Amino acid sequence: MPGFAQTQGPGGRSRYHTESAPLHLLTSERIMLVQIPDVLTPEQIRYCRERLESSPWVDGRVTAGDLAAKSKHNLQLPVDSAEARELGELILTVLGGNATYHSAALPLRVLPPMFNRYDTAMTFGSHVDNAIRTVPGSGGMRIRADVSSTLFLSDPDEYEGGELVIKDLYGSHTVKLPAGHMVVYPSSSLHEVTPVTKGARWASFFWAQSMVKDDGQRSMLYELDLAIIDIRQRLGDDQASVLALVNHYHNLLRRWAEL
Repeated sequence: MPGFAQTQGPGGRSRYHTESAPLHLLTSERIMLVQIPDVLTPEQIRYCRERLESSPWVDGRVTAGDLAAKSKHNLQLPVDSAEARELGELILTVLGGNATYHSAALPLRVLPPMFNRYDTAMTFGSHVDNAIRTVPGSGGMRIRADVSSTLFLSDPDEYEGGELVIKDLYGSHTVKLPAGHMVVYPSSSLHEVTPVTKGARWASFFWAQSMVKDDGQRSMLYELDLAIIDIRQRLGDDQASVLALVNHYHNLLRRWAEL
C-alpha cells in the first residue's frame, strides 16, 4: 500500500503549527520549492549509505518513459529489492512525523521511495515526471504524481556537478543540499540533473498524490499555513483573528481537497 494519508490541519498538534524545522521557500505563479533540512539524522544517513553501498544497482532507464529514457543516464536500486523496501519504509516513517512535508505536500498517498546514484559523467537531461504512476506490488493500483521529492544522501563536497535544476517561467532554480536535506516541488515542472564531473551523487526520490492537485491552490494553502504558524507564535491561540484564519484554511481545504 502506498504511504500515508494526511488527516489533520491547522490547529492540530501532530501535523501543523507545532515547532517545525526552519525551511527555505521559493514561490511563484508556476512553482513552489520547499527545502526541508534534517529530514534524516546523521545516524540514519550513515545507515542508508551502508545499506546502499552493498546493494545491487541497475540501469536507471528501467523506470523512465520513452522520452525521458533518451536523456537518462544513472543507476537505480531495483524497486523490489530488500534494501529498497527497508530504506523506503524508514523514509516513510520519518516523513510521517514531518510537519513541514505534510503542510507543503498535503499528501494523500505516497509512493515507496526509490534510490538513485550518479557516478562521474552520469546525468539526467531536462524532463517532466510521468503524471500517473503504478504502485509497485499493488496489482496495478495507480496514483497521480502531484508532488516530487528529492532527499539527498550525499554531501555537496562528495561530488562536483549533479545539481538538481528546476525550471519555471521565471528561469531555473538550482538545488544542491547537504545529506539528509530534502527538496519538495511540483511534479508538473521541467527539471534535470546536471552531469556529475567528479565523485558520486546518491539520493532518494519519490512522488505523492496530494489532496489538492492544483499547484497554485496547494501553494496558497502552504503560505497560509506558514502565516498561521507565525501569528500563533506572536499572538497566542486565544485571539479571534487566529481562529478566523484557521477557519479560513480549513474551509479552503474543504473546498479544494479531493479524497
